[in-house]
Amino acid sequence: MLALTMGDACGIGPEIVAKSWSLAGPAMVVGSAVVMQRAMACLQADQRSEVVTLSSPAAALQLAPGQMGVWEPLGLPADLLAAPIGRVDVRAGLAAAACIREAVRLAQTGQAAGIVTAPLHKEALALAGEPYPGHTELLQAEGTPPGQAPRPVRMMLANDQLKTVLVTIHVSLRQSIDMVTQEAVLETLRITHASAAQWGLSTPRIAVAGLNPHAGEGGLFGDEEVRVIAPAIAQARAEGINAIGPVAPDTVFMRARNAPPQHPGEFDVVVAMYHDQGLIPVKYMGLDHGVNVTLGLPFVRTSPDHGTAFDLAGKGVADPSSFAQAISMARRLLSGG
Repeated sequence: MLALTMGDACGIGPEIVAKSWSLAGPAMVVGSAVVMQRAMACLQADQRSEVVTLSSPAAALQLAPGQMGVWEPLGLPADLLAAPIGRVDVRAGLAAAACIREAVRLAQTGQAAGIVTAPLHKEALALAGEPYPGHTELLQAEGTPPGQAPRPVRMMLANDQLKTVLVTIHVSLRQSIDMVTQEAVLETLRITHASAAQWGLSTPRIAVAGLNPHAGEGGLFGDEEVRVIAPAIAQARAEGINAIGPVAPDTVFMRARNAPPQHPGEFDVVVAMYHDQGLIPVKYMGLDHGVNVTLGLPFVRTSPDHGTAFDLAGKGVADPSSFAQAISMARRLLSGG
């Protein structure tokens, strides 16, 4: 059974969850029943499901077709429905964080096989007092047992043609350059290799993008490739990881794009050095197909590759395609493929 978090109550999260419900398979929504009822009202009458507040997570398996089970976590604001749609609100941030924490608990206790998260708003999360800039960092913290150092995780954005994993995520570009260290690149390669093995790729072809134009041109345009990235690749290869590079970042994604028979990809996945370097190519190929996967967690977690879209919230026009793809990706990862 999958746990689907509703995301920010003031954004499109509840609506895309409602629109994707018929495709979810065995699942439950971790969220607010009244918010999900409001989201269901955006759908045409023949597409709506009856929203049922669950007495326990296991009760989701007993629901009849046409019913959506909602498991309400502790910490939901009593006046959440009063938070204005399409605006940042602390109540939505509090609710989104509570839903994530509960979904992690369900996964850790075996009550959910994986998690699919609808978008949250980072500003609302900050207003709620959360020290984490986004889903990935919060999931990393919650997925670590008490008293242990946070387990290393990485963000992967994927569609049917391209997979890219990031060395650095939600930091400024200036900070990300400082954070591209030999240790960080090597750790990313290890996580990517181990995760791909779980998808059925025992020896994935991992292309490593350079940081600088033309991958530095041997040090002419920056020495990070020579000083940091190449040594990490060499160490990874010594460990049996099929890492290739550094590859010029302006061509590596084109070379990796897998669209047979006309364009079979040279690589299975690309490791990118910073957020926009890796995400722009995937998002350019279509927001309705991209899926965000958190690698390194002890459970499967996927999400759509778009945000809360406050400008569309409450209008009934939000496109659920990426969330549906995230559900499908979670199912494939859980089945080993």
